[in-house]
Amino acid sequence: MNFGFSEEQEELRKMVKRFLEDKSPETEVRRLMATTEGYDTAVWKQMADELALQGLGIPEEFGGQGFGPVELYVIFEEMGAALLCSPYFATVALASNALLHAGTAAAKAAYLPGIASGETIATLAITDESGNWDVSATGVTASGSGDSFTLTGVKSYVIDGANADLILVTATSDKGLSLFAVAKDAVGLTTTSLPTMDQTRKQARLEFASTPATLVSVDGGAKDGIEKTLQFAAACLAAEQVGGAQRVLDNAVDYAKNRVQFGRPIGSFQAIKHKCADMLLEVESAKSAAYYAAWAAQEDNDELAIAASLAKSFCSEAYFHAAAENIQIHGGIGFTWEHHAHLYFKRAKSSELMLGDPAYHRELLAQLLGI
Repeated sequence: MNFGFSEEQEELRKMVKRFLEDKSPETEVRRLMATTEGYDTAVWKQMADELALQGLGIPEEFGGQGFGPVELYVIFEEMGAALLCSPYFATVALASNALLHAGTAAAKAAYLPGIASGETIATLAITDESGNWDVSATGVTASGSGDSFTLTGVKSYVIDGANADLILVTATSDKGLSLFAVAKDAVGLTTTSLPTMDQTRKQARLEFASTPATLVSVDGGAKDGIEKTLQFAAACLAAEQVGGAQRVLDNAVDYAKNRVQFGRPIGSFQAIKHKCADMLLEVESAKSAAYYAAWAAQEDNDELAIAASLAKSFCSEAYFHAAAENIQIHGGIGFTWEHHAHLYFKRAKSSELMLGDPAYHRELLAQLLGI
């Protein structure tokens, strides 16, 4: 296996990095995270029209670019470094993959072109109020058959649930776990924005009261596809975490080189050297785990489930530790609201819990390995 990036992939990285340096500086992150929507509609449109990012991983037959998970890895790593405030993760990593892996041919043709063009913001609603990411644990039930279904129940912690035009919902019908599409203005749908520690990523609680829904999977046949979707999404989130971890490591090292105490840079002190060295080791190891997950997703092989949980558990802890140590290295200023260190710390913590915490994924690994 080759974990190196091609020349085209590196050019993609440079293009996205330049775009995010312009569109997602710290001042813009702070402005957007204080808004109700949490993203800039003009930037979202530019991402679709000028960079075609929303359709990057969608097949050409559905209006996308037809690239694979490795290209998406590059995108998510740069977005994680820039703390981009955008419904991109919900739309691309969750909703698009859910349609690709669990959706019928008709559903893909109906919904993917809108996502690829940037016209449709979408999300995937899986967890209930317990926050359990086990796809079989849904409390939402579906009644009906054919083209006429209604949903009843609650989904919570839905990423960009209040922004989404299209909400894909896992629910249990008479035949088993199924995937349904619900419009944002559907009758009986109540959307409530949730307060979050990480203000850069919005979440919502969705209540369905006999809400009309469209079946987009085989009735009772969505479980395998949704589990695979979460594996792909975990690989994407690991890439985000690596991008953020690398950024806080760079910030910590730069500060250690320039902050002078007792007549010399604090980076010359052994305690600070050890912190930076430990951070570097963890970040580089996290990259290896995330690259492995991206490769497994690209190859779409049997290693994906193991690679995704391995990456999610390790990258979660590496990012959180790096973000915490970055604050410590910055000292008193690192604890202030005005400094950006806390933005990465909060993103690291929310990402650690999203899609299942490290303990959850280590349990999945144990089951997969028969331990």
